[in-house]
Amino acid sequence: MSQNRTGLSDIRRITAPVFARQEAESGTQRRAYSLERGLLRWLLRATGNPPVRFILWNGEEIGISQEPTVAHVHIRDPGTLRRLALHPELYFGEEYTAGRVEVEGYFVEFLEVMYRAIARAPRPGLFRRVLHTWLNRPHHNTLDGSRENIHHHYDLGNDFYKLWLDSEMVYTCAYFSSPTLSLEEAQVAKMDHVCRKLELKPGQTVVEAGCGWGALARHMAKHYGVTVKAYNISRQQLAYARDRARQEGLVGRVEYIEDDYRNIRGQYDAFVSVGMLEHVGVDNYPMLGAVAKKALRKHGRGLIHSIGRNRPGTMSAWIERRIFPGAHPPCLSEMMQIFEPNTFSVLDVENLRLHYARTLAHWLERFEANVDKVEAMTDPAFVRAWRLYLAGSMASFTAGDLQLFQVVFSNGSCNDVPWTRWRLYNDSPSNKEKAWNPVTS
Repeated sequence: MSQNRTGLSDIRRITAPVFARQEAESGTQRRAYSLERGLLRWLLRATGNPPVRFILWNGEEIGISQEPTVAHVHIRDPGTLRRLALHPELYFGEEYTAGRVEVEGYFVEFLEVMYRAIARAPRPGLFRRVLHTWLNRPHHNTLDGSRENIHHHYDLGNDFYKLWLDSEMVYTCAYFSSPTLSLEEAQVAKMDHVCRKLELKPGQTVVEAGCGWGALARHMAKHYGVTVKAYNISRQQLAYARDRARQEGLVGRVEYIEDDYRNIRGQYDAFVSVGMLEHVGVDNYPMLGAVAKKALRKHGRGLIHSIGRNRPGTMSAWIERRIFPGAHPPCLSEMMQIFEPNTFSVLDVENLRLHYARTLAHWLERFEANVDKVEAMTDPAFVRAWRLYLAGSMASFTAGDLQLFQVVFSNGSCNDVPWTRWRLYNDSPSNKEKAWNPVTS
């Protein structure tokens, strides 16, 4: 990806490795029939004529784009081609994971150009729309369903995530306030960014809905002098978080609670949720807003940090099936279902889309550096699935399919709000000078 296209030319050098050409298995060395060649040309047109060329099982090469070729896609057998034509979004992931599809070229760039091409492709016909709806049926986020969905992804084992996350185990978008920051530094910068938006002060209380491995709760208590109750339903994450809190002497200031966000009790000065909204489900947004409304004191402030999109859409069928069951990245109009029914005022909206692309580039680089260890823990199919998930997520952010929203809100009658963003970019845990506010001064 060139600098004039994305502004992220430095990410290019840490994309997934180049895959070498592999010979087709001897059992599939038959010629492609004209029907199959026609099916492949139809597939290329249906996906927006991307600048890629397909190599069939017999070595035949087909491509229809006039643009320079970005990658070669090897299809190992006729059945793989038929499944790709049936539902490209779902079956590319399935066939790639199984090793029946190989990509020769920079993997992230290939995925990015595919996403851009699909975005400009013709609207699918009725049959494909019905099939897409049927295959994209989401997992529900009931109390029991949410626990199972979270277990599927987050309880894969802390040792696995330690291989490629930062030292604090932060599994959300980092904040690169400087392009030279390491991943560790950028995750600390993100946590400070969140704390400044919440206007945290010593002695305040905070409730966190969905705390991951607990880094933000520990950071708020340690550097901002607040007391935190953090809710989570992933047992492996909670075990790690509680152990870290004991090691750091924060047991009396951070309490990790194994429970669903719907069961939050008490009132607090701040409500924060970073990376949980994607797992809530749009139908539950008014309930989440009601929970925040009940939890926030009159002058309290809230922040929700979530992957999103520019307009309503569904999660990738393959991601829903294999990686994040029950997940849904919302657009801003959907997020407003949290705030409007509960008379919240939205104070600030920031989009950190390219920050997430850079975060994923770091994760992908670390994942590839530890791929032998990951495979020893799991199997080759798992490695390929997670390579596709990380690379595909990065490509989705650089292509503009996915966004990263941080929304700050408060009760509508609250006038204790900053008049400028000066403090947001100039304050730090060691600088406690209060920004000028004519309402409170």
